[in-house]
Amino acid sequence: MEILPAIDLRGGRCVRLRQGDYAQETVFGDDPAEMALRWQEGGATRLHLVDLDGAKAGRPVNVEAIRAIVRRVQIPCQLGGGIRDEAAMRLMLDDVGIQRVIVGTQALKEPQWFREMATKFPQRLVLGIDARNSMVATEGWLDVSQTPAIDLARNYAQLPIAAIIYTNIANDGMMQGVDAGTIDDMCRLADLGVPIIASGGVTTVADIENLVRASQQHPHLQGAIIGRALYEGSLLLPDALRAAAGG
Repeated sequence: MEILPAIDLRGGRCVRLRQGDYAQETVFGDDPAEMALRWQEGGATRLHLVDLDGAKAGRPVNVEAIRAIVRRVQIPCQLGGGIRDEAAMRLMLDDVGIQRVIVGTQALKEPQWFREMATKFPQRLVLGIDARNSMVATEGWLDVSQTPAIDLARNYAQLPIAAIIYTNIANDGMMQGVDAGTIDDMCRLADLGVPIIASGGVTTVADIENLVRASQQHPHLQGAIIGRALYEGSLLLPDALRAAAGG
């Protein structure tokens, strides 16, 4: 299982929110590129970047901070937040050098566009599904739809997408672990045959061990994004990597 340290960007700084709430922000560093280098040196093989300002604005905002991260590290980076049109995708993929971009809101609102982009950028588009009570949330989590997450994933499972990231908003940034219901959701998604990356609430080695155990029966459950737990020290990257390797 791959461990992806998260770097959430707001105002050019490295921050974390609780449950996607912009009013509940903690700043963890003024130099996101330096933070990225720290995670690379710690053994990470991929980074998960989020442009929080972009998610709210509907277009990339922290472009220079993202560019600085990509220049500083040698490992691939994926990015979500504000990727709502082809121009934003091309900016990040072709200009900035992001390996793959994450699209959530537009996948729900513009399904034909999402299909076109998946075909145009094979294995470079990731479907981001943020859910509350298994229902899809969009617009930087400000709006909860009536679409079940599994239905949205099923619509796109046959496309050449790189992965699906599944986030249970209720768990995100709360340091309370990944509940059994969320793991069940991820297993159902994994059975569609697309690589699944767990996000939101990964707090302890036990959380990773639970995901690894689930992945043994559902092998497309292949990754976990870790944010606040790494920054607050409740989970150390070497321990997370060891658990992910089954050690």
